[in-house]
Amino acid sequence: MRDELVISAEEFAPADEGSNFIRVILADSQAIYRVGMRKVFALEDDIRVVAQAETLENLYAALQRFPTDIVVLEGHLIAGTVDAIPEFMRRAPQAKLIVQISSSDESNTVELYRRGVRGVVPRSISPDMLVKCVRKIAAGETWIDNQSISWVIDAYRAQGSMLTNPRSQPRLSSKELAIIACITRGMRNKEIAYQIGTTEQVVKNYLRKIYDKLGVADRLELALYCLHHKILQLHAVAAEVPFVDPGIPLRAKL
Repeated sequence: MRDELVISAEEFAPADEGSNFIRVILADSQAIYRVGMRKVFALEDDIRVVAQAETLENLYAALQRFPTDIVVLEGHLIAGTVDAIPEFMRRAPQAKLIVQISSSDESNTVELYRRGVRGVVPRSISPDMLVKCVRKIAAGETWIDNQSISWVIDAYRAQGSMLTNPRSQPRLSSKELAIIACITRGMRNKEIAYQIGTTEQVVKNYLRKIYDKLGVADRLELALYCLHHKILQLHAVAAEVPFVDPGIPLRAKL
């Protein structure tokens, strides 16, 4: 069966001047779900479906063609695809992602939120709640139910307790600590590479390893995590990396 990127004639119609629509892409492998969600959103004056996609490739194509505020994504489309969410964030940094799942799973739900998903909802969500979810997330909020809140808090506590236990602290090399120090001071990869005498690609490779070791998703989360847990202070002596107060700006050497 041919993959499809569905765009209707009405979706090409320009919005009225001054209108403030929430632009939505529906990414789902099952046409019946796309049709159902589209009918739900068609009843709302402030929400417009700009495209529908059957696969991740179609979704990426739609993101290139249409400015988008919200993507409602079937969880099955990213199952087993580790880089799907980071790739989505790279291609559409302004868009917010809602993932629909068939069944709740603690580790999967926590990982989705950790990677930047703004809402995780069941496939059986009611039309009214789906509309409310889209509006809340479009307004900058995160949609999370009580069960998921408990899971996320438990995961954060477990991560924190691992850091305070010397036997379970991640082993960080002096080079990794040097890169972390640069990150907490707001330096870009190019500046970090110059500072420690290597290339941008090597810095990127180190960052991926650091993210995996500390269980963080991006630079901001890495900086906040390390500042909160005083990683640099704890490792400064052993790694012979001087701790620099991140509040003191470093002039980039370009």
